Amino acid sequence: MGRIRILSDQVANQIAAGEVVDRPASVVKELLENALDAGANRIRVEVEAGGRKLIRITDDGHGMSRDDALLAFERHATSKLRTADDLLSIATLGFRGEALPSIASVARVTLDTATGDEAAGTHVEIAGGKILHVDDAAVPRGTTLAVADLFFNTPARRKFLRAESTELAHVTALVTHYALVHPGKHFELNSATHTILSAPPVTRTAERIYQIFGKDTLAALLPVAAEMPLAHAGLPEPPPWKRDPEEPARDPGALRLSGFYSKPELQKLNRNSIYIFVNKRLIRDRLLIHAITEAYRNIIPPTSFPVVLLFLEMPPEEVDVNVHPAKTEVRFRQSSVIHDFVRDSLRRALVDARPAAAFLAALDSAPLASPSLMPPPGSPLPGAPADSEPHRPDDGPDDEPEPFQLTPRMPLPVPGKLPFGGDGFRPGSFQPAAGWGTDQQAWGEAAAALFTPPQPAADACSNPLGDAAGFGLSGNGLSPANATAAATAQVEAEQAAATLNHLGSLRPLGQLRESFILAAGDGGLWIIDQHVAHERVLFEKILRDRQVEQVQRQRLLMPMLVELKPAQMVVFAQIAEELERNGFEVEPFGPQILAVKAAPVGLEGLALERMLTQVIEQSGGDSDEVKQNEDLKSLRTRIAASIACHSAIKVNTPLDPARMEWLLLELAKTSHPTSCPHGRPIALLYSWKEIQRAFHRI
Repeated sequence: MGRIRILSDQVANQIAAGEVVDRPASVVKELLENALDAGANRIRVEVEAGGRKLIRITDDGHGMSRDDALLAFERHATSKLRTADDLLSIATLGFRGEALPSIASVARVTLDTATGDEAAGTHVEIAGGKILHVDDAAVPRGTTLAVADLFFNTPARRKFLRAESTELAHVTALVTHYALVHPGKHFELNSATHTILSAPPVTRTAERIYQIFGKDTLAALLPVAAEMPLAHAGLPEPPPWKRDPEEPARDPGALRLSGFYSKPELQKLNRNSIYIFVNKRLIRDRLLIHAITEAYRNIIPPTSFPVVLLFLEMPPEEVDVNVHPAKTEVRFRQSSVIHDFVRDSLRRALVDARPAAAFLAALDSAPLASPSLMPPPGSPLPGAPADSEPHRPDDGPDDEPEPFQLTPRMPLPVPGKLPFGGDGFRPGSFQPAAGWGTDQQAWGEAAAALFTPPQPAADACSNPLGDAAGFGLSGNGLSPANATAAATAQVEAEQAAATLNHLGSLRPLGQLRESFILAAGDGGLWIIDQHVAHERVLFEKILRDRQVEQVQRQRLLMPMLVELKPAQMVVFAQIAEELERNGFEVEPFGPQILAVKAAPVGLEGLALERMLTQVIEQSGGDSDEVKQNEDLKSLRTRIAASIACHSAIKVNTPLDPARMEWLLLELAKTSHPTSCPHGRPIALLYSWKEIQRAFHRI
């Protein structure tokens, strides 16, 4: 008898489950994507015990007929592919037909579905991959799929699950991500004890961010949008002798980018706060992460990373999503074009925005290793963080299995008794307390305070999911959707006002300990670090001069001798040409000694020696895996940053009013007056509103 045998369908499905399903969040991801592919507008997710005990997802999509409901649990049964050519242009989130049979093989699954066109729906029960019951059921249009006792028949897999609070955090972050990328749909996440997330439909992604995370998070992010036609680099056309003359010309489409990026003041110690969606699919991609970090080069420290929500849209033919079982990794057909487009779009947005760092916010703006978008004041999850493993400060996309780390703002407990009766909330039943007086506005504001932050109300359309009725109006008389839109617009207006576009019109008031310039403007009081401000001015000037080969240099009266280690001499030989292009004239003067005969203007003495050794040491730490052109660009900016740092005005240096005014004018002309080339903030704004609040004027 031969040694090779064909595995049974049950074993094959369990093997597939090991690739697709590794934790409750993976189940939620697959079922949530199926609901979105079914055209659902309202999706409710319920979990118990972090998803170990129960995961139930209810949607109002198009549902399934009886035959389709049974076929859906067969391996590789899908409604989204017909031929192999369809794999080249996948426009849906799911397509393989592996999710449902894989999940059913390791759990107890109950399916209730109806199309609305048939007399009755379908009820299916499956345990461990075996169908137990198939009956007719009176259910509304849509699908409800419950997954109970995950990994009940594979205990080895079950013991690898983390604490309930950790698994619930992964599920919460996953649902939050899909709520962000689908702002026009209603999402709800319930645990066994309370509602974790309730996000009714809104018009824009900015409103969704405000709705879930609150004002402070939205205020720390800036919008970005860009578009590039793919006509110059579209799909390759067949040769003329193979073209069908009657076939219409193919539209190459466009590459669109939208989303939000953090101000330079908001920094993280790892990449876990970079979230990328391609055609509304959450992915991990080293190429795009590199493009984002390159956009922030010389704006934030090289050891820090920004917070980015990036939504990319492109023709399905341009991206291959069939490269990973969990569909979290993709491959782009034109990777270099997409990389440069993302990098340049973000960089251009940073140049145009020029956000000002708030003085009070800068006090607590140290980079954190927290993977959440904005660290919450306290974890709302039971047992966290004691039951959950601590997050490592390692950077890199491989720290976590999936980068599902966003944590939504949790509703605060409401004190006192609320006006809910047996039939729900009755607006007319609420009366002002005696101490509030008879003024309508006063008791209206007090009533609104009871519901802060308010739970967003459900929309006015019929709700097959059975949601409770919303409040209808917010405390200011607006509907929840309009109130969210108004609050979002207010935050965006405040962001537009707090920029560095008016640096040239500031009035210098003096120096603080001969190190910081105090200046007054219409926005409030400005504090400018004179050293890093001059450093930014010199840095951009050096790069401009280097680009046109007009670097100014000065010859030394006597050559300066600099002693190096043998390894540093090897590095010097590699960067000697670039040093010469930046104004240096250096040549070996022995086995371990360099003779410096000329240097850029502004460098002399000990500063010149420190700058040269610093550049050589930093260049020696570069990885051999870095591409040559990237290495040359980083070397160029590194040399320019080092020259600027050692040539700039030092602290404890008195400046006259004319010199301070000149520095502010020159800083206003730079592209990135927000931070120095090493990532330190240049100017902090103590806004007029903050000053008034500090003096109890408002």
